[in-house]
Amino acid sequence: MKKTILIIITVASLSGCGIYGTYTRPEVQTDNLFGENINTTDTATIARLPWHEIFTDIHLQALIRAALDSNADLQIARLRITQAEASLKAAGLSYFPAISLNPQSAVSHFGGNPAVKTYQLPLNANWEVDIFGRLTNARQQQKTVLEQSEAYRQAVQTSLTANISNSYYTLLMLDGQLKVAIETASVWGENVRVIRALKAAGRSNDAAVTQTEAGKLAVDASVIDLKRQLTEVENALCAMLGETPHAIVRGILENQSLPGTLPLGIPLQLLSNRPDVRSAEASLRQTFYAVNEARSYFYPSLTLSGSTGWTNSGGAAITNPGALLWQIVGSLTQPLFNQGRNKARLKIAKAGQEEAKLVFQQTLLDAGVEVNNALTLYQTAREKVIIYEKQIELLKSAVNSTKLLMQHSSATYLEVLTAQQTLLQVQLSQIANRFDEVQGVINLYRALGGGWEKNLDAIE
Repeated sequence: MKKTILIIITVASLSGCGIYGTYTRPEVQTDNLFGENINTTDTATIARLPWHEIFTDIHLQALIRAALDSNADLQIARLRITQAEASLKAAGLSYFPAISLNPQSAVSHFGGNPAVKTYQLPLNANWEVDIFGRLTNARQQQKTVLEQSEAYRQAVQTSLTANISNSYYTLLMLDGQLKVAIETASVWGENVRVIRALKAAGRSNDAAVTQTEAGKLAVDASVIDLKRQLTEVENALCAMLGETPHAIVRGILENQSLPGTLPLGIPLQLLSNRPDVRSAEASLRQTFYAVNEARSYFYPSLTLSGSTGWTNSGGAAITNPGALLWQIVGSLTQPLFNQGRNKARLKIAKAGQEEAKLVFQQTLLDAGVEVNNALTLYQTAREKVIIYEKQIELLKSAVNSTKLLMQHSSATYLEVLTAQQTLLQVQLSQIANRFDEVQGVINLYRALGGGWEKNLDAIE
């Protein structure tokens, strides 16, 4: 029996060479991944910074901590990891024999003879020898499922951090816009009063009054819209926190500080930082082992089974107490009539591997585009902020000059109101520019793969 098993294992091992191989990442092209004008060799990246060093507003930090504790999507992602860990553990147990206890007993009575009681207490074991890597490849596939679950949790955490931040800064932007809109409404109210006074003095007409009043009503309507938007954003933010709608305590946009520098790191770091890229590569790795597993079906499977235990049924004579029983069986199963099915299985697995490779490559390209878009948004917004700051200073000077002219020359109060209105419109645009600047930082942080577990530790 021992010689037979040794011969089986030797022949199977020789015929099975090359069935199992380890995954190696395909060559990826990362040159100019962030864009032609963005070439960096510095491995420093904001993706490695803790989120509380990126988002320094204490109210925002409290919101992010609360979301990490209570968000339903993040809790579901953590449960998926638990499930994947259990599946991987179950796949690892396939290497060990399956052992079962199957006690049996019977009472037999023939004619007038006394009843005969028999029993068996066998302990059965069944073990598939993984000489062709079928179990190993199946376990590797379960391992990639776990990696995908971890990448999914990372993606949820990253998105949650970014979405909470975006919603928070949206509130600050709307607060600033509402403040300017209320001031604009006040200016328009003065416009209406002045135009009516000019009409009463015969220096204006009904058309001018009507047009000014319509402009005032439009600004009043925008104030109402901004208040509605504030409520909607607060409600959406509460939903992400897993809370019922309530007012969000917050700061002001002008007091927000951003990192002085935004290092990107090297494009290759996206392979380990970006959750979608990691997930795509895990899928590619899974298909690699699926192809290996499909190949293993062309080769025989070796199963060892045995049993041992006690019985009082020893043959012709029934003895009591029982005697020891044992049995060992080795079986080699070679597929003969399912070659077509095995070939189809292998063809499907290879096609899936090619598809996963294309998805992986495209995911990496999309990640590079997101980094470029986010960096462009930040840079352009930053440039506009600088320009608008200069414009605001000039318009403030123009308002003061118009007031002085009204006091000492022929300028009218209407010209003062017009200058104030122009200033308020530019200030409104500047608020949007500052929001774009902040959003550029948030998008860049997410695009580089920031905000995952190592970066999400709560502040001590």
